[in-house]
Amino acid sequence: MKTGTLKQILLITDGCSNQGDDPVAIAALAREQGITINVIGVMENDVIDEKGMKEIEGISMSGGGVSQIVYAKSLSQTVQMVTRKAMTQTLQSVVNQELKHILGRNTSMEELPPDQRGEVMEVVDELGETVDLEVLILVDTSASMKHKLPTVKEALLDLSLSLNARMGNNQFSVFVFPGKKKDVEKLLDWTPRLESLATIFSKLSVGGITPTGPALKEALAYFNKKRSLRGFLSRDDEQYFEESI
Repeated sequence: MKTGTLKQILLITDGCSNQGDDPVAIAALAREQGITINVIGVMENDVIDEKGMKEIEGISMSGGGVSQIVYAKSLSQTVQMVTRKAMTQTLQSVVNQELKHILGRNTSMEELPPDQRGEVMEVVDELGETVDLEVLILVDTSASMKHKLPTVKEALLDLSLSLNARMGNNQFSVFVFPGKKKDVEKLLDWTPRLESLATIFSKLSVGGITPTGPALKEALAYFNKKRSLRGFLSRDDEQYFEESI
């Protein structure tokens, strides 16, 4: 079964957006384009308010992804769990579509007899290890995130180690918001390795507004830019392009 490349935006934030486009609307647009948005709300002493929690849930629901509120110290395992859970959820949706096509009727995985359901879940698990994955990571660097960024860095390095144990290809890119000169700033172009974050995070400037909507919009445009570049490339050129960005 050919599933293509799974595309995820992983948003790490600790509060409410307060500038620009509605992030929930941008998340819906991403979902229409086959990009899942997952959100991790980083808490410190229960300081995420109701509005912030509602926005976090709204973005992930609208973006067809997973959301999780977490204390900073538990961030590493949460980043891995959310990424893998969203991957499984997307693959289950792909498999359900395939089942409907094969069986010629509206049959989902849940309606299969237990033994057949187990076999289908094995396929999902196997795909989870072999499917290609692109994760664009969006990190909130507004003032309240200052003390959480070292934990975010560690969590992303752990994510890289965890996912690189898979057989499928992984590509990561990292954006932060707000940037030094604009709403969003690219820290890391597409790469299979996140190790270079070790030097970047220490140089981040923290403070200012929280333009979550514009950040998601920029992330979406970045995925589309990669897709449009691929359209102009031959297969050999595409391999070079993948290796050089």
